[in-house]
Amino acid sequence: MALTITNVKVVRTAPQGNQQLVVVKIETSDPGLYGWGCATFTQRAATVVTAIEEFVKPFVIGWDPQRIEDIYQAALTSSYWHSGPVLNNALSGIDEALWDIKGKLANMPVYQLFGGKAREAVDLYTHASGETFEQVADNIRALTERGFRHVRAQVAVPGYATYGSRAAGNARSWEPAPYVRIVPKLFEYLRTHLPEDIELLHDIHQRIPPIMAIGLAKELEKYRLFFLEDPFAPEDNEYFHILRSQTAIPIAMGELFVNPAEYVPLVKDRLIDFMRVHISDIGGLSIARKLAAYCEFFGVRTAWHGPADVSPIGHAANLHLDLAVHNFGIQECTIFNDANREVFPGTPEIRDGYLWANDQPGLGIDVDEEKAKKYPWPDQPLRGGWAPLRRADGTINRQ
Repeated sequence: MALTITNVKVVRTAPQGNQQLVVVKIETSDPGLYGWGCATFTQRAATVVTAIEEFVKPFVIGWDPQRIEDIYQAALTSSYWHSGPVLNNALSGIDEALWDIKGKLANMPVYQLFGGKAREAVDLYTHASGETFEQVADNIRALTERGFRHVRAQVAVPGYATYGSRAAGNARSWEPAPYVRIVPKLFEYLRTHLPEDIELLHDIHQRIPPIMAIGLAKELEKYRLFFLEDPFAPEDNEYFHILRSQTAIPIAMGELFVNPAEYVPLVKDRLIDFMRVHISDIGGLSIARKLAAYCEFFGVRTAWHGPADVSPIGHAANLHLDLAVHNFGIQECTIFNDANREVFPGTPEIRDGYLWANDQPGLGIDVDEEKAKKYPWPDQPLRGGWAPLRRADGTINRQ
């Protein structure tokens, strides 16, 4: 009897607190054979749920779940206007769940289906911040004592809402000039007071005017960053030509990309060093695997987006691709709380600054659907969206 997709279920849960996770379960005509995928776009989570339930579910029921590429291409092109984070996340939930099923059918971890391990575990970076340089340095030391070798450093800008720092201040006010002045001083302090073998990273988060980002990159070059992330917004990609001609600082870019037209030229012209896409935002494992192979030809390494608004299933998907691709660079990690591990048994383990696979078939992770109900989405006025970030004069600024 032919194997078919019989049902698609969406599970909504928030065990990490305010992160609205969306995960997808594909059930098949083989009792007990199912797969899980991540479809989390936390700022528009309810919209993704609607896309899955109203479009993707009726579209894929009846298909053979083994035809991953065929299903992906059919679902993608069935909408004349396609791409974008909502539809891409809906597709990702299906795509990753199908790879999970494929691994279970083969009785292999997904990384084996991608060619097997290119490394034993995945090197990670995590985040340190603080109100002062001293606090940032102390937090970095604490992380290195836990085995981390790569740390992203962010510091508060007094009086402003600063990305990457939870310090007190005016909650939704921002000015780029004070930030640009303080960041080089942070890294001068860190390089003076920390061992030189600690790899330091920083995220501009596309918040400042492009020409200011170029100046900041040039100033930071002497502090030997492992990479500088998101100096520009995707709509400002042409500035990478100017940036590349003026500094050799390694550049990471991509977590806001949703379309190949955004990232293919940057790779082809060797304008970035690390590809930072959010795998579910570009459509799932199938397209991310192709992107990793494309990047390899141009010397670009992977650094998939891995914050708390990627579900543990999404982190497992990142891990399996990280293990298999030759051009792996680094993996952003989230240190999950006990509630997340309760809801998602099989969540990958962090040991000595590395992420380890459990070598179970498929993605190696499951969902306890009853326990997921214990952690409903929080009641948020903007339904997960971010409140406006404004300049001192009231102008809206990029987040």
